[in-house]
Amino acid sequence: MSHVVTFLLVCAGSALGGGLRYLVALWAQARGWTAFPWATLIVNIVGCFFIMLIATIAARRTMSLDLRLFLTTGIMGGLTTYSTFDSEATNFISSDRAAMALLYVGVTLVTCFAAGLVGRAIVS
Repeated sequence: MSHVVTFLLVCAGSALGGGLRYLVALWAQARGWTAFPWATLIVNIVGCFFIMLIATIAARRTMSLDLRLFLTTGIMGGLTTYSTFDSEATNFISSDRAAMALLYVGVTLVTCFAAGLVGRAIVS
């Protein structure tokens, strides 16, 4: 397919991923989960799981480049929020909550890495 079509597929996937991220944020807020950035943590864990699952499937089976880019760069790129993660961790530091920042960074890194390994292992 042309680069224009691929670009539009990535844009469509990104819109879906961003919409999903928004819905997760609403869901977390409705539960009163506001003292800790649960929504960001959840989408990053889910995104790490699925991006590795998709990448592993793509590497072992036939998957078109357009489909892979739609799912990974598009949907997972729109869903995950590492820029938001960085901002939230920095805000903890700025508000003299270094322990919360370290906890958030540690939990995010460990669980996202583990989710990626699980995604890969499911296909293996």
